Amino acid sequence: MVFESTLFPHSEPETKSGWITAFCDGGSRGNPGPAGYGVYIQDENGKKVAELSEFLGKKTNNFAEYSGLLAALDYAISHGHTHLKVVADSELMVKQMKGQYRVNSPELRPLYDEAKSRASKLEAFQIQHVLRCKNQRADQLANQAMDKGTGKSPQPAAPSAPKPQILRGFVKGGVIHLVEGELPDGIFVRVTRES
Repeated sequence: MVFESTLFPHSEPETKSGWITAFCDGGSRGNPGPAGYGVYIQDENGKKVAELSEFLGKKTNNFAEYSGLLAALDYAISHGHTHLKVVADSELMVKQMKGQYRVNSPELRPLYDEAKSRASKLEAFQIQHVLRCKNQRADQLANQAMDKGTGKSPQPAAPSAPKPQILRGFVKGGVIHLVEGELPDGIFVRVTRES
Protein backbone atom coordinates (compact mmCIF):
# COMPACT_ATOMS: atom_id res chain seq x y z
CA MET A 1 0.00 0.00 0.00
CA VAL A 2 1.32 3.44 -0.96
CA PHE A 3 0.33 6.60 0.91
CA GLU A 4 0.60 10.05 -0.55
CA SER A 5 0.73 13.15 1.57
CA THR A 6 -0.05 16.64 0.49
CA LEU A 7 1.01 19.78 2.31
CA PHE A 8 -1.69 22.40 2.50
CA PRO A 9 -0.82 26.03 3.23
CA HIS A 10 -2.03 27.20 6.60
CA SER A 11 -3.94 30.41 7.11
CA GLU A 12 -1.37 32.14 9.30
CA PRO A 13 0.58 35.02 7.76
CA GLU A 14 3.99 34.44 6.22
CA THR A 15 6.75 35.13 8.74
CA LYS A 16 8.88 38.18 7.94
CA SER A 17 11.91 38.46 10.21
CA GLY A 18 13.30 41.85 9.09
CA TRP A 19 12.73 44.87 11.31
CA ILE A 20 9.89 47.24 10.59
CA THR A 21 9.61 50.61 12.31
CA ALA A 22 6.27 52.08 13.34
CA PHE A 23 6.12 55.81 14.04
CA CYS A 24 3.09 56.19 16.34
CA ASP A 25 1.19 59.24 17.53
CA GLY A 26 -2.13 59.94 19.16
CA GLY A 27 -3.89 63.16 19.93
CA SER A 28 -6.95 64.64 21.57
CA ARG A 29 -8.41 68.09 21.01
CA GLY A 30 -9.31 68.76 24.58
CA ASN A 31 -8.39 66.19 27.17
CA PRO A 32 -10.69 64.33 26.84
CA GLY A 33 -11.97 65.44 23.46
CA PRO A 34 -12.16 64.30 19.85
CA ALA A 35 -9.23 61.89 19.55
CA GLY A 36 -7.41 59.89 16.91
CA TYR A 37 -4.17 58.09 16.22
CA GLY A 38 -1.77 57.82 13.30
CA VAL A 39 0.86 55.19 12.54
CA TYR A 40 3.45 55.33 9.75
CA ILE A 41 5.25 52.02 9.18
CA GLN A 42 8.43 51.60 7.16
CA ASP A 43 10.78 48.71 6.39
CA GLU A 44 14.52 48.47 7.09
CA ASN A 45 15.28 50.52 3.99
CA GLY A 46 12.94 53.37 4.94
CA LYS A 47 10.32 52.36 2.37
CA LYS A 48 6.68 52.93 3.36
CA VAL A 49 4.91 49.71 4.35
CA ALA A 50 1.62 51.09 5.68
CA GLU A 51 -0.20 54.12 7.08
CA LEU A 52 -2.85 53.56 9.75
CA SER A 53 -5.20 56.05 11.37
CA GLU A 54 -8.52 56.02 13.19
CA PHE A 55 -10.89 58.46 14.85
CA LEU A 56 -11.59 57.26 18.42
CA GLY A 57 -14.43 59.53 19.54
CA LYS A 58 -14.11 61.45 22.81
CA LYS A 59 -10.98 60.11 24.53
CA THR A 60 -7.86 61.34 26.31
CA ASN A 61 -4.54 62.02 24.64
CA ASN A 62 -2.91 59.06 26.43
CA PHE A 63 -5.73 56.73 25.32
CA ALA A 64 -5.07 57.83 21.72
CA GLU A 65 -1.30 57.25 22.09
CA TYR A 66 -1.87 53.68 23.34
CA SER A 67 -4.42 53.08 20.56
CA GLY A 68 -1.73 53.92 18.00
CA LEU A 69 0.71 51.53 19.67
CA LEU A 70 -1.91 48.76 19.68
CA ALA A 71 -2.63 49.36 15.99
CA ALA A 72 1.10 49.07 15.17
CA LEU A 73 1.42 45.85 17.18
CA ASP A 74 -1.71 44.41 15.57
CA TYR A 75 -0.41 45.26 12.10
CA ALA A 76 2.95 43.57 12.76
CA ILE A 77 1.34 40.41 14.15
CA SER A 78 -1.40 40.11 11.52
CA HIS A 79 1.07 40.64 8.65
CA GLY A 80 3.67 38.17 9.93
CA HIS A 81 6.34 40.66 11.00
CA THR A 82 8.40 39.33 13.91
CA HIS A 83 10.63 42.35 14.68
CA LEU A 84 8.99 45.68 15.50
CA LYS A 85 10.56 48.95 16.58
CA VAL A 86 8.11 51.61 17.76
CA VAL A 87 9.02 55.30 17.74
CA ALA A 88 6.67 57.58 19.68
CA ASP A 89 6.66 61.10 21.09
CA SER A 90 4.67 60.08 24.20
CA GLU A 91 7.30 59.92 26.92
CA LEU A 92 4.70 58.58 29.37
CA MET A 93 3.72 55.63 27.18
CA VAL A 94 7.31 54.77 26.24
CA LYS A 95 8.47 54.81 29.87
CA GLN A 96 5.46 52.75 30.96
CA MET A 97 6.15 50.16 28.26
CA LYS A 98 9.81 50.01 29.35
CA GLY A 99 8.77 49.54 32.98
CA GLN A 100 10.24 52.88 34.10
CA TYR A 101 6.82 54.31 35.09
CA ARG A 102 3.88 52.52 36.69
CA VAL A 103 0.48 52.53 35.01
CA ASN A 104 -1.88 53.99 37.61
CA SER A 105 -4.69 55.13 35.30
CA PRO A 106 -7.68 52.73 35.25
CA GLU A 107 -8.38 53.90 31.67
CA LEU A 108 -4.85 53.05 30.47
CA ARG A 109 -4.26 49.82 32.41
CA PRO A 110 -6.20 47.54 30.00
CA LEU A 111 -4.50 49.18 27.00
CA TYR A 112 -1.07 48.74 28.59
CA ASP A 113 -1.79 45.09 29.44
CA GLU A 114 -2.95 44.41 25.87
CA ALA A 115 0.12 46.15 24.42
CA LYS A 116 2.43 44.03 26.60
CA SER A 117 0.55 40.89 25.56
CA ARG A 118 0.81 41.71 21.85
CA ALA A 119 4.49 42.69 22.13
CA SER A 120 5.24 39.32 23.75
CA LYS A 121 4.00 37.58 20.58
CA LEU A 122 6.87 39.11 18.59
CA GLU A 123 10.41 37.74 18.45
CA ALA A 124 11.79 41.22 19.07
CA PHE A 125 10.19 44.48 20.22
CA GLN A 126 11.78 47.86 20.89
CA ILE A 127 10.20 51.18 21.80
CA GLN A 128 11.91 54.56 21.72
CA HIS A 129 10.92 58.11 22.61
CA VAL A 130 11.57 60.94 20.14
CA LEU A 131 10.63 64.59 20.03
CA ARG A 132 7.46 65.45 18.11
CA CYS A 133 9.49 66.99 15.26
CA LYS A 134 10.90 63.50 14.55
CA ASN A 135 7.39 62.01 14.34
CA GLN A 136 5.69 64.33 11.85
CA ARG A 137 3.99 61.83 9.51
CA ALA A 138 2.33 59.97 12.39
CA ASP A 139 1.20 63.31 13.83
CA GLN A 140 -0.30 64.29 10.45
CA LEU A 141 -2.17 60.97 10.24
CA ALA A 142 -3.55 61.42 13.77
CA ASN A 143 -4.73 64.94 12.90
CA GLN A 144 -6.33 63.71 9.67
CA ALA A 145 -8.23 61.09 11.69
CA MET A 146 -9.47 63.77 14.10
CA ASP A 147 -10.42 66.08 11.21
CA LYS A 148 -12.35 63.30 9.49
CA GLY A 149 -14.11 62.30 12.71
CA THR A 150 -15.16 65.85 13.50
CA GLY A 151 -16.14 66.75 9.94
CA LYS A 152 -13.36 69.29 9.43
CA SER A 153 -11.72 69.61 6.05
CA PRO A 154 -8.43 67.71 5.90
CA GLN A 155 -5.16 69.53 6.31
CA PRO A 156 -3.08 70.00 3.16
CA ALA A 157 -0.85 67.06 2.29
CA ALA A 158 2.69 67.14 3.58
CA PRO A 159 5.40 68.04 1.11
CA SER A 160 7.17 65.04 -0.38
CA ALA A 161 10.10 63.66 1.56
CA PRO A 162 13.43 65.33 0.83
CA LYS A 163 15.97 63.46 -1.26
CA PRO A 164 18.32 61.44 0.95
CA GLN A 165 21.55 63.22 1.81
CA ILE A 166 24.71 61.31 0.88
CA LEU A 167 27.66 61.73 3.21
CA ARG A 168 31.04 60.09 2.74
CA GLY A 169 32.93 58.39 5.53
CA PHE A 170 35.18 55.50 6.49
CA VAL A 171 35.19 52.76 9.11
CA LYS A 172 37.98 52.54 11.70
CA GLY A 173 37.75 50.17 14.64
CA GLY A 174 34.12 49.39 13.81
CA VAL A 175 33.09 53.06 14.05
CA ILE A 176 31.96 55.14 11.09
CA HIS A 177 33.77 58.47 10.77
CA LEU A 178 32.32 61.09 8.42
CA VAL A 179 34.72 62.86 6.07
CA GLU A 180 32.35 65.78 5.58
CA GLY A 181 29.18 67.00 7.28
CA GLU A 182 27.57 65.76 10.45
CA LEU A 183 24.39 64.03 11.56
CA PRO A 184 22.21 65.00 14.52
CA ASP A 185 21.55 62.41 17.25
CA GLY A 186 18.51 60.16 16.84
CA ILE A 187 18.34 60.08 13.03
CA PHE A 188 18.11 56.84 11.11
CA VAL A 189 20.75 56.20 8.45
CA ARG A 190 21.41 53.59 5.80
CA VAL A 191 25.06 52.76 5.15
CA THR A 192 26.16 51.40 1.79
CA ARG A 193 29.61 50.15 0.91
CA GLU A 194 31.54 51.77 -1.90
CA SER A 195 33.56 49.60 -4.28
